[in-house]
Amino acid sequence: MRYFKFLLILIFCSATATAQTDSVYTLQQCIDIAIKNNLDVRQSELQMERRRIYYQQARENLLPTLSGNANHSINSGRSQTADLTYVNRQVFNGSYSLGSDVTVFNGLALINSIKQTSLDYQAGKLDYQQAKNNISLNVITTYLQVMNSQDQYTQSQNQLAVSQKTLERREILNKDGNVQPQDLYDLRGETAGSKINLVTSRSAIYSSKLDLFQIMNVPFDKEIALVRLTADELPGNYDLTASQVYNAAISQFAQIQAADLRVKSAEKGLAATKGYLYPSLGFNAGISTQYSSGSAGSYDNQIRNNYGTGVGLGLRIPILSNFRQRNQVSLAKIDLQNARYTSEATKVSLKQQIEKAHVQMTMAYERYQITAEQVAAFSESFRIADVKFNEGVLNSVDFLNAKVNMDRAKINLINARYDYFIRTKILDYYQGKMSF
Repeated sequence: MRYFKFLLILIFCSATATAQTDSVYTLQQCIDIAIKNNLDVRQSELQMERRRIYYQQARENLLPTLSGNANHSINSGRSQTADLTYVNRQVFNGSYSLGSDVTVFNGLALINSIKQTSLDYQAGKLDYQQAKNNISLNVITTYLQVMNSQDQYTQSQNQLAVSQKTLERREILNKDGNVQPQDLYDLRGETAGSKINLVTSRSAIYSSKLDLFQIMNVPFDKEIALVRLTADELPGNYDLTASQVYNAAISQFAQIQAADLRVKSAEKGLAATKGYLYPSLGFNAGISTQYSSGSAGSYDNQIRNNYGTGVGLGLRIPILSNFRQRNQVSLAKIDLQNARYTSEATKVSLKQQIEKAHVQMTMAYERYQITAEQVAAFSESFRIADVKFNEGVLNSVDFLNAKVNMDRAKINLINARYDYFIRTKILDYYQGKMSF
């Protein structure tokens, strides 16, 4: 009985630990879940696998082909015998063969096809990585938005606590008739406003968490907690210029690397297409045997005695094919030029995106610095107003105005801090830095 109770306790503790583990997500867990469930990532993975199969087939095209044939027939009819009479006869015939052929040379078309599909496969891997990086960035920025909402909620709680404490002091003084009724009602209204702000900030947490769960493509559960990330330890002003970020992105950003590989792939595709304009040389070999009931000898003897082998070389020289191959070369040249344009357009677009992101990051940092100064100024202003209000030399309107200014500045500081943090992460994303 004690052993049974002990097992129940172990099972309960294990289930509790599992439930606790599943109720808390880290940033990396959110990224992993989003990558696993995102349909764009899955489709990109399928495209990568398709290109791998193309590459595998291109290599296997160098292997010899091997095929076997077996034919059987029955012939019926009248035939003349040695004594010049005619009889009805049935003759059974059978033939068997095994043949193989391999391409010896075809203008390096097969070799260049292997190189082309290899480059396509590498580009597919980079496309897959880019898809994962894109969803990772979405998760990171949305995760930080949740942290932002949580910090604003904490700030709203602090604001409500200050409002309630001030109101409580005034309620005590009001019992002695030392408070103007207008001041008391102003404080009650301000406290109610702080409660509304608290409800609004709580709603913002649920909204940002909902966005995160939708990116992860999992059912929303508002009870699941996220491991805290804070932007308190902010880096200083971002050291890298837009040009430096772009130069790093050229060698690290998966989309750029994939576009460059497709240019090289198109070059190999053109070379492979040109290869079919040259003569091709093939080697073939085969064995065969046959049997006929109309011939003397048993089946086994005929199969053995009629056995034959053959080897040969075949040369194919293209002379005229309705200019089909020439046109294929022209199309391959167009594909190459198009790949170059696509690569250049991708780089131009990336540069513009980086320049825009860098400007936004710079403005976010300036806004953060100015807002920090504003918080310091309004906090001191509220401290003075609080002293004067408690001494009865400041009316409720001026006191509440000072408090509202400080509260608004602190909320703006939280937004500015996370906005700058997110902007720096976007620039890191362009450089292939997805760590947090």
